Amino acid sequence: MAYKKKEECPKPPAWLTSFSDLMSLLLTFFILLYAMSTLEIPALEKFLSYFRKNPELYPPKNSVVPPITHPKDYAVKIKKRISKVLPPWAYQVVVAEEYIKLRLFDRIFFENGDYKLTEKGRKTLEEIAPLLIALSDEISSIRVEGHVGPTVEIKNPIIRNKWELAGRRATEVIRYLENRGVPHDKLVAVSYGDKRPLYRWRQSVLIERNNRVEINIYVKREKK
Repeated sequence: MAYKKKEECPKPPAWLTSFSDLMSLLLTFFILLYAMSTLEIPALEKFLSYFRKNPELYPPKNSVVPPITHPKDYAVKIKKRISKVLPPWAYQVVVAEEYIKLRLFDRIFFENGDYKLTEKGRKTLEEIAPLLIALSDEISSIRVEGHVGPTVEIKNPIIRNKWELAGRRATEVIRYLENRGVPHDKLVAVSYGDKRPLYRWRQSVLIERNNRVEINIYVKREKK
């Protein structure tokens, strides 16, 4: 007598496999919650007291937070201080890989055609100086560069040429910072005269912005 072949059950849909895995994980999770809810507090306290009585088993490690060494972090602080004194068009803060470049334009920073600082210029340096002093251990050098444009008019009779005007402006900034307590061994003055203009176009507004002092703050880098 021949037996009838039973019909095969249809294959379950593919999502059912993932669903069964999810149910298994949920079951495991609830078992874990139940186990934690029945934790014996006295036994746990006894276990922890062993380590409290024997601290030498896990001595504390001295954790020293490394100093901020990226120029971008300093630039934020510098901008915040300068914005208290100068309008946005009177300065620029440029962040490079190893230094911060602070550009200060002469229309508001120096007397016209001279190297003497204006009241705004002095107040600006007074805002910057405390920050440079506080960060002196993390700064390798502060390079102050004097620049003038091709059309600058020298109005002080003791100044003979553009090189000297740019140099005296850089030196005046350094002298003022040093008098406010910035370490003198980190300060360097450089004169470029009119040899490194920012703008070469004919617009008078842009040409005037070539008259500037740039304070380059070089940040120490961590040794790898």
